[in-house]
Amino acid sequence: MNSTNSTFSLNATLVHPPFFFINGLSMPHAKYYYVFLCFVFVVSVLGNSFVLFSIYKERSFHTPKYMAVFNLSLADLGESTALIPNLIAMFLFDSQYISFDACMANMFFVFFFTCLQSLTLAVLAYDRLVAICLPLRYHAIITMPAMAVILTVVWAYDSVLLILMVSLVSTRLSFCKSIVVKSYFCDHGPTATLACNDYNVNRNMGIVVIVLLFYVPFIFTVLSYVFIARALFKIASWEGRLKAMKTCSAHLILVAVYYLPILYTYVSALASTIHPNVRIMSTSFAKAIIPMMNPIIYVLNTEEVKEFSKKLFKRETSNHNRNILKNKNKGIN
Repeated sequence: MNSTNSTFSLNATLVHPPFFFINGLSMPHAKYYYVFLCFVFVVSVLGNSFVLFSIYKERSFHTPKYMAVFNLSLADLGESTALIPNLIAMFLFDSQYISFDACMANMFFVFFFTCLQSLTLAVLAYDRLVAICLPLRYHAIITMPAMAVILTVVWAYDSVLLILMVSLVSTRLSFCKSIVVKSYFCDHGPTATLACNDYNVNRNMGIVVIVLLFYVPFIFTVLSYVFIARALFKIASWEGRLKAMKTCSAHLILVAVYYLPILYTYVSALASTIHPNVRIMSTSFAKAIIPMMNPIIYVLNTEEVKEFSKKLFKRETSNHNRNILKNKNKGIN
């Protein structure tokens, strides 16, 4: 009993280890992969910061649609920050131990921002649904106050479910066996399976969270585009259809980039036994690359953002040339 107390903290009938060991990739040259993720993180932070700055700075972007885009960039930035710096610290600097409390915090924030992306994509699908199916009523339905309420509900919904999921780990489970988490962060499933008491409630809660925060928004998004497709077929001219479809192009690409890698990983895991290294690389790559791709997709596929980028670039170039000219004049004087 003394040896147990020296290694584990006992809380009533629960046994919590002082730390977990995050296993990560068990393969040669894995550090090169983490260096690549570091590059992805830098690009993601710069890209999403640019989108946030653009929406904040440009008055024409102060609309309900861009409020949701702002929320998506915030979720991308949050997920990258919650995930990748920890990966770099753990695996590039051989510090794979994480305290129990830090592990619970890491679990919450990674899942919170990942699910916030899914929910925000559903909100943007709703925006496009109203814009194309009810164009005359769009400005009456999608208002700034309405979008603020929707996004507040999204944040509250996401928070409550994930607080419940994480709190069930810390208040129900005892960890008196292995402390090695076979993942690249404090993933819910691999952490819960380490418990030495019954974790069925936690497993069921994990399923509920995946259904409510991943599959339900995905189904809603797919159904939205079914109704959008029906509305597009009612437009007589091909030019009108293409113009309406163009307003959805950026969002459709974002949906594909977000859902396809995650769905592929889930389906592969169900169809056959997937190697831990393959699961870790596919899920970590998807979680890292999505926040990097989202701002690039919006800049390249949204005309307003492209125009703002050009205008900003021209302004900065003009200011730079003006400063060079001033410095030359000072040198002459």
